[in-house]
Amino acid sequence: MIRVQGLHKRFGDTRVLEGVDHMQKAGEVAVLIGPSGCGKSTFLRCLNQLEQADAGTVEIDGLVVGARADRKTRTELRRRTGMVFQQFHLFPHLTVLGNVIEAPVHVGGMSRADATALAMELLAKVGLGDRAGFHPAQLSGGQQQRVAIARALAMRPRVLLFDEPTSSLDPQLRGEVLTVLRDLAAEGRTMLLVTHEMGLARDIADQVLFFDAGKVAESGPPEQVFGNPAHPRTREFLRGTHS
Repeated sequence: MIRVQGLHKRFGDTRVLEGVDHMQKAGEVAVLIGPSGCGKSTFLRCLNQLEQADAGTVEIDGLVVGARADRKTRTELRRRTGMVFQQFHLFPHLTVLGNVIEAPVHVGGMSRADATALAMELLAKVGLGDRAGFHPAQLSGGQQQRVAIARALAMRPRVLLFDEPTSSLDPQLRGEVLTVLRDLAAEGRTMLLVTHEMGLARDIADQVLFFDAGKVAESGPPEQVFGNPAHPRTREFLRGTHS
């Protein structure tokens, strides 16, 4: 489902990604961990073409995008991914329902009736079927993030990308979102997740990637990366998360 080869990205003189490779099968969950500023979020943004890599290729579901890909190809790749950010980025003037149907109707060409039926199904999935007529300001942070997840699902993406989806939430609200993430993983969704929630990573990851200084320093199943990390930087990072 996902094949990344030799991904490089720099901002000015700062090298953010230095030759990242990654392969992932359909239905697998990959969790990206590592210190702040190590390239995890930039890697996700390159996958869905919010950032263009300087070199390397991204392939999702057979569509290959290189550093010099045209806009049409990059747009098609973006449509195959759904992204949920740390901040919710909901449209404040639209209701919850309006937020979820916006892209399927205006980007995907779906009829409003079909989009509404799909949106109500997705809102029920994330536990917000009774909040369709509310506006974002009337919701808690956890509820807003669950709307953002429903919105990402509404475009029926092949791959779901999550960039620290719980980091701006307090512990009680975080639990609501973690439950939804566990449910999506159990459904067999192909997901990449940047998170500092090590318990979640242990629970749902098929593979864990430890990023350090723009590279994947170590990768493997969670029991290996967490239980017996091979790289000294991985061991140092995980010790810090327990302190």
